[in-house]
Amino acid sequence: MPTISMFFGIIVSLYFIDNRKHKHPHIHVKYQDSEAVVSIPDGEILDGEFPPAKMRLVLAWIEIHKDELMASS
Repeated sequence: MPTISMFFGIIVSLYFIDNRKHKHPHIHVKYQDSEAVVSIPDGEILDGEFPPAKMRLVLAWIEIHKDELMASS
């Protein structure tokens, strides 16, 4: 899975063809032992768990990069 960004210990990855399990455009995020799949359009956690403070950073990052993410999904 290609890593597209790393910040504050969070790793953001994106599969270019990954629509079998999660039908919505999404990213995969990892932080220490936590992993989650996050919907790009609305920031909803589709799978997994993520620390709330780090999730706020992920949501802010998604908002900044939403246009590029949607074009890549």
